[in-house]
Amino acid sequence: MDQALINASIFTGEERLENKALLISNGQIHSITDSNQIPSAFKITDLNGLILAPGLIDLQIYGSGGKLFGALPDEEGLEQMEKDLLAQGTTGFFATSATNSDEVVLKAIDAAKAYRKKAKGNFLGLHLEGPYLNEKRKGAHPEKYIKKGTLAEIKNWVERAEGELKMMTIAPELQDQRLIDYLYSNNIIISAGHSDATYDEAISFLNNPVQAATHLYNAMPPIHHRAAGLVPAIFKLKPYTSIVADGVHVSFPMIELAKRELADRLFLITDAVTETNEGVYQHVFKGDRYTMPDGTLSGSCLSMLKAVENCVLNAEISLEEALRMASTYPARLLGDQSRGLLKNGYRADIIVLNKDLKHHSTYLSGNLN
Repeated sequence: MDQALINASIFTGEERLENKALLISNGQIHSITDSNQIPSAFKITDLNGLILAPGLIDLQIYGSGGKLFGALPDEEGLEQMEKDLLAQGTTGFFATSATNSDEVVLKAIDAAKAYRKKAKGNFLGLHLEGPYLNEKRKGAHPEKYIKKGTLAEIKNWVERAEGELKMMTIAPELQDQRLIDYLYSNNIIISAGHSDATYDEAISFLNNPVQAATHLYNAMPPIHHRAAGLVPAIFKLKPYTSIVADGVHVSFPMIELAKRELADRLFLITDAVTETNEGVYQHVFKGDRYTMPDGTLSGSCLSMLKAVENCVLNAEISLEEALRMASTYPARLLGDQSRGLLKNGYRADIIVLNKDLKHHSTYLSGNLN
């Protein structure tokens, strides 16, 4: 059914338009027009001044609602994430699997392939964070499963995934160039994370061909005035870089610094987990964060919309720019020219907010959720 969402404050990802109508046809954005110029075939919904923006995109989330796909991957975990994220305005996500045994990696791949047949449309594929990390920056990842990658192993994973493996976080300084080149040639986003790279090492691989960096500041060498490391290299070369904007993983002044340095290359992720007492990742909820049983900081309890709100209220970032960080910029990293903007021909993936930045509703390809 063709729809017209009228009397809205529309943020397209490029500009903000007041008291306009967004027309949706066949699950795509048809046009933006005046609210009094709606073709008769369109069903009208009056939004009474609510805010429309492109649906949010989370490229790193492990689980939701008590199902931790990142450690115990199955189709039910993906279904739970799809349901919960749509209710939060997230219309695209990478289900993320953390460093684990080879058996668990294969289970994640197989679950993604099996679930694809019934996915609603916001599950975009897999992000493997690990196991090819640097144990010096392991964070909450179990050291016993961290290893150097081999070309034979990664070829097996990529071929088995049949296109579902979309992104990998690795420590590039420890990997053979052949492995990195193989990932790049297979259109898999390579992100530097859990890395102890020196400044010179990072300069050699960032954007050549490592396109991204994972959760800025976390699990990488801190900035030091006599030993420039990975963070200053990221600031210099400006790859697409994710950040966890909860005020726990990263303080808000450091988010402000990152925004000044990286501008439109900084994007938001949740890095969110869920409470569980099974497997190697037993996340304990501590009110504003999750930790491992020994107290090690693990994943966040963020939603993408809460990350947007935090940027606006605590990091001196405008609402329009915070929304770009949560939608437009991740879509650019993906190379996806159907998401991240509200413009003609794009998917009608939309988050609807009230003036207090609280979620009102979600449209996934034009369908209200």
